[in-house]
Amino acid sequence: MIIRSVNLETVCGITSKLPDNTLPEIAFAGKSNVGKSSLINAIMNRKSLARTSSQPGKTQTINFYNLNNEMYLVDLPGYGYAQVSVSVKEKWGRMIERYLRSSKKLKAVFLLIDIRHDPSANDVQMYEWIKDNGYDPIIICTKLDKINRSQKDKQLKIIREKLKAGKETKMIAFSAPTKQGRDEIYALMDEILLEDKKEQ
Repeated sequence: MIIRSVNLETVCGITSKLPDNTLPEIAFAGKSNVGKSSLINAIMNRKSLARTSSQPGKTQTINFYNLNNEMYLVDLPGYGYAQVSVSVKEKWGRMIERYLRSSKKLKAVFLLIDIRHDPSANDVQMYEWIKDNGYDPIIICTKLDKINRSQKDKQLKIIREKLKAGKETKMIAFSAPTKQGRDEIYALMDEILLEDKKEQ
């Protein structure tokens, strides 16, 4: 996957109608402070197209980025942000659920987990929710640069166990500053595109 063009094509709020896209979609979900915007910018090879912020909870919409006119990268609202009211959290939850259930072109869901910590109750719930909607989440363990190299395998094992993820569940350790793990994500994106073309 070589990113030649990126276009933020659609932004959906709580009441917006979701787009009826014809290209395959891959969605990214994760807690508000897990580094989702940094990951998306790294994948798109752009410095600040997805807004990063020291204030978590910045993504309050579903953002559809058109990559190379071949596929959509879908940025879902961050969850588990404490300073948002319960009613707003519920609305975001319903918005994400509506997207997972209604998108005809969603091919894969990437779930981001901070490699430094055990998955939270929200992470476990999101993992199960994605599975309940018929997808096997691809786990991206972010902030790899924040731990010692020797800790990596141990942390990946803990995350897999806490999520009760099977051996077939793909896990990628990722660092936004060093871009480690990005090529593995690109390879998966290429696989998804290839599968979509076979289905047509």
